[in-house]
Amino acid sequence: MFGVVMSTTRVSEAQTATGWRGKGQSGVYAESSLLKTWPSAGPTLLWETEGIGTGFSSATVTDDAIYVTGKKDDNESLSAFSHEGKKLWETVYGKVGQSNYPDSRSTPTFYNNKIYVVSGQGEMVCVSKDGKIVWRVNYYQKYGATPPRFGVSESPLAFDNKVIGTPGGSKATMVAFNADNGNVLWETPSINEGTQYVNPLLIEEGGRKVIVTVTAAHIIAVNSSDGKMLWKFNYEAANDVQTGRRNHINTPVYRDGHLVVANGYQQVAVKLRINWNGSSPELVWKNTDLTPHVGGMVLTGNHIYSTTHDNNSQGRWICVDWTTGKTNWITPWYNKGSIIAADGMHYLYEEKTGHVGLAKPDPAKLDVVSEFSITKGTGPYWAHPVINKGRLYIRHGDYLAVFSMKQS
Repeated sequence: MFGVVMSTTRVSEAQTATGWRGKGQSGVYAESSLLKTWPSAGPTLLWETEGIGTGFSSATVTDDAIYVTGKKDDNESLSAFSHEGKKLWETVYGKVGQSNYPDSRSTPTFYNNKIYVVSGQGEMVCVSKDGKIVWRVNYYQKYGATPPRFGVSESPLAFDNKVIGTPGGSKATMVAFNADNGNVLWETPSINEGTQYVNPLLIEEGGRKVIVTVTAAHIIAVNSSDGKMLWKFNYEAANDVQTGRRNHINTPVYRDGHLVVANGYQQVAVKLRINWNGSSPELVWKNTDLTPHVGGMVLTGNHIYSTTHDNNSQGRWICVDWTTGKTNWITPWYNKGSIIAADGMHYLYEEKTGHVGLAKPDPAKLDVVSEFSITKGTGPYWAHPVINKGRLYIRHGDYLAVFSMKQS
């Protein structure tokens, strides 16, 4: 049971954690005084670097450094750069995954002056700020779990001196490790389902911290203090079309006691009203248009902005009403991709040809006011952009570019 419900809700800041899609894993960055349009050639390039290793993960930016993972041969490496672009160190932390897209997936999590990453083979690794490995544990081997079809893609969730992993399988659905030494703090009993590609969401409500994620068939909520399963919602049963392909990739979006889960492969998007007494959540609406593939969602005002997964090589951009679930518009713009938000604007990063767009949030239309293209790097443009202190970080394969977004 959750206990007393307070009148205000918020996504936890996860103490000092910095990483996947910013505060609250929301893709919304607390920035100000950013450019509202870009020059025709694009914003000012501050620095760029190649050779970081191939990957689909995002950069993690702190006051001291920029951290990024990458695949080099059969290994995954974590590199640190200064804010001027100087490489500070590089550390091999694990082996690449055995899949057809083995490039690094894990966005580093910076927490209490340490960095946490997960290799493609399920090695949870803690690295010091000077690049030394503090501890590691292969939680897939430890719990006899099988990595999902396209490899381990988890970015560690860290808070309250815990680091969370979700091996799935027959022994444990979720595990909390001590952030200092890697010892197991608690285990969520197995629901006998494999893990997926979702980075878990931490929610704080009524003084309790709850972890929400998506397994092979269910949306689940776990009590962060002891690992107890609070509830599960049958996401598979909510789908009207049976495709046999249920890849769950996107971190859910949360606000005011409601949760939206949406994924590609012809899956339905659902909005749930969470009952904080521990009983099962209530289905508010379903939407079959909102089908983001790998690019996430942002909630701006009363609308969700994202993409559709028409097929693996094609998709469009979409706006859905948060309250009603009604689709406001679906519009082509090159192709599907990732989306983040900052200072009242949206940043679109199209996955096929590397177009970067600046758009005004508009529930009536897609309003792209400026754009430019990333021409360096290789492979799909799947890494989500990051904004920190007026700088835009764009990753493509083994290439990282940093642009100024500040108004002069």
